Amino acid sequence: MERVILAGLNTETQDAYEELQELASTAGGVTVGTCVQNRETPNPVTFIGSGKVEEISVLAKGLKAGTIIFNHNLKANQQRNLEDITGLKIVDRCTLILDIFAKHARTNEGKLQVELAQLSYLYPRLSGRGASFSQTGGGIGTVGPGETKLETDRRAVRNRMDLLKSKLEHVRTQRAIIREGRKSKGFLSGALVGYTNSGKSTLLNALTKAGVLAENKLFSTLDTTTRKLRLESGVEILLTDTVGFIRNLPASLIAAFRATLEETKYADVLLIVLDGSKNDLEIQNQTVYNELKALNILDKPRITILNKIDLLDNVKIARLSNGLDSPVPVSALNKRNLDLLTAKISLVYNDLLTKS
Repeated sequence: MERVILAGLNTETQDAYEELQELASTAGGVTVGTCVQNRETPNPVTFIGSGKVEEISVLAKGLKAGTIIFNHNLKANQQRNLEDITGLKIVDRCTLILDIFAKHARTNEGKLQVELAQLSYLYPRLSGRGASFSQTGGGIGTVGPGETKLETDRRAVRNRMDLLKSKLEHVRTQRAIIREGRKSKGFLSGALVGYTNSGKSTLLNALTKAGVLAENKLFSTLDTTTRKLRLESGVEILLTDTVGFIRNLPASLIAAFRATLEETKYADVLLIVLDGSKNDLEIQNQTVYNELKALNILDKPRITILNKIDLLDNVKIARLSNGLDSPVPVSALNKRNLDLLTAKISLVYNDLLTKS
């Protein structure tokens, strides 16, 4: 595995750096060290100070690491300057996430969305980068958008982005037709949303026997999956698993996954899945809330699900539940309390049917 060092400012919490380590691991890296600078604002030239750059260089050499991953999004000149000074590969947070997206995209739609996200992020950074965007070497941060070789010709990249948007618009049109067909048959729908690796796919499998990929990795699922859930009342609803959110996710990535996220926009109910085992649950919950607010869908009925209670004791479950919006505590992995969840789902959907 690729040996990496994590770097950044102390403006981020310890939990954020632990999450960065998870991201690095998901991308195929092993973290051998962490170097954090105590400063409130980035250096405009190298993001961190010159002394800290030297410290990281020495640390990387001693630990035989070839890549530095920053827990922030760097400007093009900062990344370029850091690479020139250290002689190491510099990867920022967004590039790391894009790399993971590229590795996990399986369907044609997913690949289209990932390539658009990559180009949307790289386009304003093309100036001065030369041929480095077309590098063919391996490792973290080098997974290119499909088979396309990135060129520094801005017009060529812009034309490619327009083509991808056109293809994804076709996907949106197809999804709209499918939604209308389901609606005409009287199906109600729900969208599983939440922070990445909160257990949405595992929960979908537990409720519907969907058989979708569920791994203990960040962003293991990028493509939507919809399955029927039959309630005790006999009513069938459609549950859709969606891509997870993460803190500091660039707007370009959210925009690129518009076709997928529209499943949440048209859902009748949002099922918000939270990972109760995380120390920064409040931050994760706020991140999801902010993204749903940005999508303008907070007016929908919501069911909060506190997942992974198999990793918690009863005292902590009670404490977390008091700080949330009447959550249903479940363990999707052990299928614990799923009856309580389906009962809550039934109440919400019966209310919708009554109002309609």
